Amino acid sequence: MSNPLALDQAADISTRHFGEEHQPMLAIGSALADPQLVVAIAARHRFGRHGEFYPGLRAPVSQAIAMPLVEPLLDRMRETFCLAARPRFFECYLSVVTHPATALAPIQRLPHFDGVEPERLAVLLYLDREERAGTAFYRQRATGYESVDAERFESYRSSLEAEIERHGLPEAGYISGDTAVFAQTHAQPGTFNSMIVYRGNTLHCADLRPDFVPESAPETGRLTLNLFLR
Repeated sequence: MSNPLALDQAADISTRHFGEEHQPMLAIGSALADPQLVVAIAARHRFGRHGEFYPGLRAPVSQAIAMPLVEPLLDRMRETFCLAARPRFFECYLSVVTHPATALAPIQRLPHFDGVEPERLAVLLYLDREERAGTAFYRQRATGYESVDAERFESYRSSLEAEIERHGLPEAGYISGDTAVFAQTHAQPGTFNSMIVYRGNTLHCADLRPDFVPESAPETGRLTLNLFLR
């Protein structure tokens, strides 16, 4: 049996750019031949807490299962993101958002970045049939940063601390649109069976609909596959 996570040969692949930094993104439509099967398989996984920051539950996915999703794209990723070598597997999870807005820690109410390495890539496959959430990208107003590398980190951190002292912590809730501290640069719809690839050091966050109600069951909740390369 072929891997149900293998990229479909008929997938629609395009390159886009967003923000003042002209950040590249690969956008893939119709990524899987049978996304319903992948959702059904995900429902059989054991989900749990993985790390402090993700507002929900996750189930690890092995390199052998995950990489067929991106193998046909690795050379294109190297060219698009100006990498010195083909990106390699780092980690992968099936993820379901389960935290209500009122339960979010302060850091979960802000855009985040996955690491400061420009070569770190995030691959996000949307598997929520209700299409309740996409992904939004942001610019820190005080610095103009849309991405954070090692050189920018201290400036970003100190500016964020100063702006929070000035404006206060954001109210409990998922960030949506512009705020006093961050401006939204792009909002990517979470179309079922679509996928995006972007630099993990860009400022981003889940873009949830205002009426979003978390569900813990993978087959009915906001399910994604999050694959990280470096």
